[in-house]
Amino acid sequence: MPDQSLPEIRTPDPAVREPDTAGGPGISRRALLGTAGATGLVLGGAGGAVGYAAAPAPATPLTSVGSDRAMFHGKHQPGITEGLQARGHLVAFDLTAGAGRKEAAALLRRWSATAERLMAGEAAPHDDTDVARDAGPSTLTITFGFGHSFFGRTGLEKQRPGVLDPLPDFSSDQLDKARSDGDLWVQIGADDALVAFHALRAIQKDAGSAARVRWQMNGFNRTPGATAHPMTARNLMGQLDGTRNPKPAEADFDQRIFVPASGDPAWMANGSYAVVRRIRMLLDDWEKLSRTAQEAVVGRRKADGAPLSGGSETTPMDLEKTDAKGGYVVPVNAHARITRPDRNGGAAMLRRPFSYHDGIDTDGTPDAGLLFVCWQADPLRGFVPVQRKLDRGDALSQYIRHEASGLFAVPGGAAAGEYVGQPLLEG
Repeated sequence: MPDQSLPEIRTPDPAVREPDTAGGPGISRRALLGTAGATGLVLGGAGGAVGYAAAPAPATPLTSVGSDRAMFHGKHQPGITEGLQARGHLVAFDLTAGAGRKEAAALLRRWSATAERLMAGEAAPHDDTDVARDAGPSTLTITFGFGHSFFGRTGLEKQRPGVLDPLPDFSSDQLDKARSDGDLWVQIGADDALVAFHALRAIQKDAGSAARVRWQMNGFNRTPGATAHPMTARNLMGQLDGTRNPKPAEADFDQRIFVPASGDPAWMANGSYAVVRRIRMLLDDWEKLSRTAQEAVVGRRKADGAPLSGGSETTPMDLEKTDAKGGYVVPVNAHARITRPDRNGGAAMLRRPFSYHDGIDTDGTPDAGLLFVCWQADPLRGFVPVQRKLDRGDALSQYIRHEASGLFAVPGGAAAGEYVGQPLLEG
């Protein structure tokens, strides 16, 4: 993600002196508020209280955070290769009773029209709520996908991709079925919370009588410009997360992440498959570990993400390096060792998650963790083999719990004048 410039800092106008309304002649409203803030003065009397609303911040030009725009139309859907956004919403819908292929096509047409307008920083096509009225596009992306059950509900079973079969069970799963799967899936991301929420409401309203929300999850990442320079994101465990993510500049990136134009089924050309997992982090247990113990679990230094074998974040990990006692410097069950593509038949996926925090459970533990979203051309060659390997002995497993899951077919991008999924629904 490119560097974001800091907004211009402006000197406020001098306080304007006003008549004797609260503090006597010669005392400005601004000065009075300043005095109250500095001394803890409470304004009030026997007849009632006197106070002033906080003045709005001086107007500043739209910053690069607000003006950045992702394109809706293209070879691929937005929200896959863009950088991590500050706010995100993941929401799944089920078609309502009686809604079929015709209603689904009309819904995707509405959703696509809404997404195109909102991603351009414009108002929703109808009944706009004005929540994002003052903001720019803020890198808003809206992405649509189809779950396994969608095809049966629309009579399109013959068009269901074979790799969309339900994921296998894993030993770390404690899945809530009510918060898993779904006929339709929507991913919303933006660098402004109000812009993201505005899009969520518009998409929910557009569903009308055709679909109802099955589940919704809300997440966040670091805001662009919050660090001195662009860097790999940190998760709620404090670890850099995404160091070995495939890069679009790599020669085999498209092959790993996107279905080829000649792929099967044809309607998935240039699309991808999203695995979505709600992963609870057992933060109370994790934070009891020393930093050294945490680094041994992950296999990387917490400060800079460098492998325990030495170097910087991007230095190749030396899996054979040993310490003075003959033990591996990177433990055999370290998360970073187990997830390496060269240890999983070349399996690779593009991880693009959001962190989440949904408050405190009744026992006082935080309900927080990762809304894990990964992209790949084939989940049977991407997510599944890696997760099976983790299932057999990942040191991180005792500090996390998989609580919800979904797999969705995300078709390629819509051409101008078309809507997402049109080749499937009208083919």
